[in-house]
Amino acid sequence: MTDHIPATPAPADPARHAAPRGGLLRPALWLLLIVSAAVNALVSILELPLAVGIASGLVTLGCIGALVAHHYRSRKD
Repeated sequence: MTDHIPATPAPADPARHAAPRGGLLRPALWLLLIVSAAVNALVSILELPLAVGIASGLVTLGCIGALVAHHYRSRKD
């Protein structure tokens, strides 16, 4: 019986496995988050129609969810 030690694989190229940063997606999501949160605050202060507040709140929540999902998809292990 012969002892066989498998060859160790070459280290992976980190640039090859790096996920794309998203280009303009992340800054666009942050901008939309800030704008929708500001609109939501203004709706509360100025007592604008409830539908506008609900819509801006849903957009804000959507941006938060998209930013969290984008972070977890693009992070390095």
